[in-house]
Amino acid sequence: MCAGGGHVKNKKFVIADLELLPPVYHRVLFAKELLESGKATTINEAVKIANVSRSAYYKYKESIFPFNHMQGILTLLAVVIDVKGVLSSMLGVTSEAGCNILTINQNVPVNGVANITLTLQTDRMKISVENLITQLKSIHGVRKIDILARQ
Repeated sequence: MCAGGGHVKNKKFVIADLELLPPVYHRVLFAKELLESGKATTINEAVKIANVSRSAYYKYKESIFPFNHMQGILTLLAVVIDVKGVLSSMLGVTSEAGCNILTINQNVPVNGVANITLTLQTDRMKISVENLITQLKSIHGVRKIDILARQ
């Protein structure tokens, strides 16, 4: 109890094998994946496909995440062709994904190719890291994307 009479809620996190958890958690994660991937466009559609109630979805959606979503900081190395707008497009994709850009380092192009290092805060990211990388790789002028660090 706090001095003012209220309760202090200390959250504790664990990593657990999903197979050990009740089926409702599987269904909530599945519904979230459907929404994230675009296979379901509304929560009603996602919960129907995932066979979970709306109330269970809302109860657990902010409490259970795939392990790959438990991220904080991600550093990417991009190899890009020196064409107009590549960095701008990359920044647009990361912003749309919900990332906060912490640092950008772009080297001067050599033989028409430049390296860009992006460090992103990803704890509020709306998509998976794998999906982000796929989107970045699809940008005209991006040759390669590698993960340098993940914290």
